[in-house]
This record gives sequence, C-alpha cells and structure tokens, in this order.
Amino acid sequence: MKFSFFAVALLQLKCGSLHGFCPRLSPYPKTANTLVSMAGGEGGDSEWVKALLESTGAVPGQFEKEMKMKGLLGNKGDSNPKLTANARLVQWLGEEGEVYLSEESSWGEAPHPMAISTETKDEITNESSGRGLLARRDINEGTNLLKIPLKLCLTKSSARKAVGKDVLPAEINEYLAIALQLIQERYVLGESSFWASYIGVLPETEEVNPTFTWSDDDLVFLEGSPVIAATRSLQMKLKSEFEALLGGENGLVNKHPDRFPKEHFTYENWIWAFTMLFSRAIRLRSLKEGETLAMVPYADLINHSPFSQAYIDAREGGDWLFSSGEEEVILYADRGYRRMEQIYISYGPKSNAELLLLYGFAVERNPFNSVDITVAIAPRTESFVKELNDDSVPVDPLAEEKVDFLESVGRESLVDFPCYADRYPVELLEFLRLMQMTPEDTRGKPLKDFDYSRTISAANEAAVLTSVISAVKRQLSKYPNTEEEDAALIKDKATFRLLSYNQRMAIRHRRNEKRLLKRTIAALENQIVKQGLDDENLARAQGSTLGQLLPGDERKYGMKQKTALEDRLEKMGLPVDLR
Repeated sequence: MKFSFFAVALLQLKCGSLHGFCPRLSPYPKTANTLVSMAGGEGGDSEWVKALLESTGAVPGQFEKEMKMKGLLGNKGDSNPKLTANARLVQWLGEEGEVYLSEESSWGEAPHPMAISTETKDEITNESSGRGLLARRDINEGTNLLKIPLKLCLTKSSARKAVGKDVLPAEINEYLAIALQLIQERYVLGESSFWASYIGVLPETEEVNPTFTWSDDDLVFLEGSPVIAATRSLQMKLKSEFEALLGGENGLVNKHPDRFPKEHFTYENWIWAFTMLFSRAIRLRSLKEGETLAMVPYADLINHSPFSQAYIDAREGGDWLFSSGEEEVILYADRGYRRMEQIYISYGPKSNAELLLLYGFAVERNPFNSVDITVAIAPRTESFVKELNDDSVPVDPLAEEKVDFLESVGRESLVDFPCYADRYPVELLEFLRLMQMTPEDTRGKPLKDFDYSRTISAANEAAVLTSVISAVKRQLSKYPNTEEEDAALIKDKATFRLLSYNQRMAIRHRRNEKRLLKRTIAALENQIVKQGLDDENLARAQGSTLGQLLPGDERKYGMKQKTALEDRLEKMGLPVDLR
C-alpha cells in the first residue's frame, strides 16, 4: 500500500508519531463513554485529535525507565533477579496462554494498561509491600485490566492431575491439594515444571511473614491481642494436617517415597506452600461447574485495599460475538487510575487480625477492622451458685430456661463477637438481652416468645450495654502496654526502626486494637447517657450479673470452642482448628 506525502504528514500530525503504526492509536475499547467524549466538546478534528493524543501509546521502554528512576524496579543495576523473573512470567503467559501484556499495540490488541513493579510501599506506613502492578497510563473505570486463562491457574483439579488422583481423592480439601502441587512444582520439578516461570515470582515465606510463621519472640509483641489465639490454633492445625497427609506413619512420604521424596515434602516447604495459598489464592465464584480456589498467575501480584470495589472472578472466554468455550479469569477497573498509580483489588472485608494472620500485613484506617470480644455470662443455676460458694451471688430463677434456650439455638454461655469501631453485632445484643432477662421482664411469658433483636426494657438494655462495656474493658486490660505507650514508641522513629518488620507490625496492630476498644467504650457510655439508662433506679434486683462478668466464668465453662476469627476463617474454607 502506498501513501502520499500529504497522507503520511497528516498521520504524523494526528498521531504525534508512527510508533507501532495505526493500531496503537486506540488502546481503549469503544465504550459509550468514549464515544460521548469524542462527539461532545468542540467537535470536529480538534476533538478527534484530542481523543487520539490521550490514547496514543508511549515510547517503548519509557515507562520502565521512569519506574527505575523512582526505585520501583528494586535494586539498581541490570542483574536484579526479580526483573528477570518478571520478564519470564510475562513471556510464559504470552506463549502458553496468549495473554497480551505488551506496552505496544498489535492488530486487535490494545497496549496492556499495567506494569509489574518489583517494589511497592504502603502509602501510610512506608513499609515494603513487595511486588505490585502500576498503571502504565491513565485508566478509565470499567477498563478490562487482565484476562488469564483458567488453564494456567493452579486449582484442585490441576493438583489432582499433576500429583495423582489415586492419592488425592475428589473430596480432599482444596488447600491441601494445591499445597502438594506447589511443593511438587517448585521443589521436585523445578525448572522442568510447566509453571516454573510462575513459581519463580512467588516470594519466600519470610517475605510474606503471616503471624503463623512468626517466632515466639515476635509473637510476644502481640500479647493481649486475640490474633495470638487464632495464630496458635492455625499453627497446630497445619502441623496436624502435615502429619496426617504427608509426614506421619501413614503419610504419603512413607507410602509413596518415590513420588513424595522426604527431602522435598518437608514441613518447612509445607509452611511455604500455605503461606502462598493464604496470601495469594483467589476464590473464583462464577465458573460453569461452581466455585473453586485458584492460584492465578499475574493477577495475584495486585495488592489489597479495603477501599477497592474490584474483585477478581471468572467467565467464559471469547468476545461479544464468539465464545471460545474456555474459562478465563478477569478483572475490571473499579475506578479511574492515574499514570504510575498502583492498582488495587479487594481481598474481601477483612479485619487487620485476618490480614496479619494470613497475609502478613495490617492496614492503617481499615474500615473493616474489629477486635474479638469475649462475653462470658454464666447462667446462675442453683448448682453453679453452690459451687461458687459466694453468698453475694443469688440464684437466677430463669437460669435453667436460659440454658435450654442457648442449647436450642446452638450458643454457649462463653462466646466471642467481633467488635467494630462504629458498631457491634446484633447477635451480641440478642445474646446479652437474653442473659439479662428477669422475671420482671418476662411477666410469666416463656423466653422463646421474645424478639431479642429489639429492646426488652430500659433496665434490661442498661444491663446489656453495661455488660458490653465490661467485656471491652476486660479485653483492654489484657494488653501489657497502653495505647499511649504504643503511640510514643511509634513516634520515636529512630527507635521504632530498630525493631524488626514483624515487631513493628505487631505494635501498630495492637495500638489500633486498643484505639478501637477505647472508642467503643466512649460510644457506649455516651449511648447510655443519651438514652437515660444511667438512672440508679434501673439497677436490677435480680437478673444475671448487672453487667459484671462473674469471677471464674472461664474456669467454670472452659475455653470457648472457637473464636470469632476462627468462625470467619471456617466460612472461607480454610482448614482451621475449631477446638
């Protein structure tokens, strides 16, 4: 095809340059918003030129140069192994999955809008947050950010195929199955693995540092925090699962030593595999055959923000006209991003305890942060009061009925509830309204006839709110340091930097828990005054404990079966210890 000098000059004028020829001029899909912006405004050639200039691709390699100058490509020099691993991953995705990640256009493909940064920082604490993805250019809301074929993901299905269906039955837990495949791909197959380029970008355990991998010296800094109980529980569970599946007398290492060599299927490598799973695996919910857990190459480089509305999911591949029949993982931008801005997704509405336990970090100003509060109100049956041997504690005439009611709804008298900065669960109020009921409240009606989601009486509500305050104060008293002492330590930047990463995260976490608890107490006390529930005439002659936790409740009723955090993890499908 020949072009006149005038035509070539016109193209240069419109496009700014001829890099990549015409396809590079349109990296954005023609959405309704794009068409509106091109048709509006001044109109004519000037508006068209403006739209073209905004969508013109950058000079190849320019973005990486800027990243390097900003320190986003790690250590200086050309021998950074992370850069080599990134390049291998991009090449593998293109060759094996036809995933287009180039900064340049080709026919039918727009420039990929993101680039891998080997080093990102938390915007508030300035702590390292590892690899991440940055916007190569300005990105519009709704832009398709990535498409990864499901065949490139590690799933329970891929694990059973790779490791063997004879040793991994269909009913095996997803986490256990994928953990075995991760160990096999990295430590047994190594560079011969199909997934070697993906495995090569996965971090070491100490680069992630979830609390279940912390040393006792580091866990001491979390003393008083409910996350310690969940950490110990998960540690025990992972150890028992390893012994049952791999390392024990009847484990796969002894049964099939040729397929599961003991020098590779070690407990240390098991912990690495679960560190990868807990911190990177994504639950895909829109698959044809139901949801599945998956390790998704490239997509799992995106960091978490509690304010993001973007979630990774799956769909059937193809375009609007033709379906390929294969499934792919997709992500769309939930908002506009400026050039060089880090892209975020949401890992879900997780508290800092969950994030620290599973992902190795906590988020400042987390709107989903909560602290598990233990509420222990013992039904004062005749036998219980007799064992207390305390004449000041009367028998509750409704105690036996309360015990029966709790059993009927599957509750214990010692329970955990998550306490948030601006609210507490309705279930907590329902539980306490029941436990604080008196004959004056029931007026002869059975307990099952009441709606505990509503206020029962002024006296009952006063006892309920006082009980919550008492429970929160009790949790606050478990910390060996005050919130003010933690704040002073964080403020002393020179001393604070001498601590390890884990210890700094622990101090920030425990301080945020204390701040949340103190705000809860203040809000409850204010609520009591506003509702007129501080009247001395509301003191209960009977009822449970007037909001005071009975001494010895935990001793009498034993340890709670599971914490609120464990309950949430169980719903995620994690193999946690519930005992």
